[in-house]
Amino acid sequence: MTVPSLKFSLTPARSVMMAGLAAAGLLAGTPAALAGSGPAADSAQAKSTLTGKAAFTDALHESPGTRRHVTAADLPAPDPAESVDNGANLVARPEGVWPKAPAGFKVELYATGLDNPRLLRTAPNGDIFLANSQGNSISVFRGVGADGKAKEVSEYATGLNLPFGINFYPAGPNPKWLYVGNTDGVVRFPYQVGDLKARGPAQQLAELPGGGRLRGGGHWTRDVVFSKDGTKMFVSVGSHSNIDDPDTTPEEFHRADVLEFTPEGKFIKVYASGIRNCVGETINPITGELWCSTNERDGLGNNLVPDYVTHVQEGGFYGWPWYYMGGAAGGKQDPRHKGKHPELQAKVITPDVLVNPHFASLEMLFYEGKQFPAEFHGDGFAAEHGSWNRAQRSGYEVIRLPMKGGHATGEYEDFLTGFVLPNGDVWGRPVGVAVGPDGSLFVSDDGSKSIWHVTYTGK
Repeated sequence: MTVPSLKFSLTPARSVMMAGLAAAGLLAGTPAALAGSGPAADSAQAKSTLTGKAAFTDALHESPGTRRHVTAADLPAPDPAESVDNGANLVARPEGVWPKAPAGFKVELYATGLDNPRLLRTAPNGDIFLANSQGNSISVFRGVGADGKAKEVSEYATGLNLPFGINFYPAGPNPKWLYVGNTDGVVRFPYQVGDLKARGPAQQLAELPGGGRLRGGGHWTRDVVFSKDGTKMFVSVGSHSNIDDPDTTPEEFHRADVLEFTPEGKFIKVYASGIRNCVGETINPITGELWCSTNERDGLGNNLVPDYVTHVQEGGFYGWPWYYMGGAAGGKQDPRHKGKHPELQAKVITPDVLVNPHFASLEMLFYEGKQFPAEFHGDGFAAEHGSWNRAQRSGYEVIRLPMKGGHATGEYEDFLTGFVLPNGDVWGRPVGVAVGPDGSLFVSDDGSKSIWHVTYTGK
């Protein structure tokens, strides 16, 4: 199913907007949008790293290849008066507007007209599994045809409950199970490589605190990954609120945590806590560490508190709700919880990579493919869904996380941008990232209800 292209007449106002799009390099076919044989970014893009105040950005200044390094020392004092409700005005993608990628990369539209495309995961045979969260289903996309679209699409399972996380167990070429993180629990389906439809009913394994609202907390996404040795199942559960005190709010029990289970669903312990909303999880292939991409709290100002991507320490405490990263004593106290839990301040862990506040960082992965240039191997990618609690619209991109020997440098780099129009309207919101069997990158986008396919052409 595809969405027909919208046609526009060039009224004076429309002409001004189109000129702005061309200047921003958002129109396919304009000089700033071409790289190789497809729409991408200008080859003159610099690799300089922006630091300090210059590292804070907005969507219209995000550009493929630009690097930023936000540190805890850069964070301003809390200023709740800055906080605004500036949610995205979602519009149809204008004709000719296309995502921007670095020079040498080509971006194609792999699928569109989807329901609510969220997390993506790649099966051992290269099939791309997609969580249609609001549609309560899982879909499978197989292959790439001559037209750039999937050769085959199948509905794998229905009747789920806000599914998000998808994973295969055990690791290797022949997993026996496909696991799904519903909002209220983990289920699994018997699986053989190549299955396009579930070969049996879902088995309920573990119960989770479920549900939530879209705004102001109440996070509903649940991701599922397994430790490198296959003995542990890590499930991320976001907070029920923005800043409620778990001491007095029963709804926060076992939330803002990463929970550890056996692969059979037996609860073991809270693996890490104080992580407001660890949305996307993955295992670092070099170090074996659990990593997650996290949404931090709202209401403290435009540039506070940064979202982040980090390795997750066993027993680690990341601050929420009483503290956040930074400060000589380990963490800075959230003024809304003044004086609470002084014994925890020194335990607050500063994450590996701070991204701009309110980016809404979602799924992440480590790139192990061979199609992209060698310098990308081992680096991370994360989807930034985009801000609402910030005067400057920001996020709405896919970022690259430079790594050295399996450890983050602390920087991040704009990789796939262009989802925001010059007038501030938004047509696309990246959610999921997955690597195909050939090393290309797939990106789900629940704004345009599409999946984008990014390949390296080198031209």
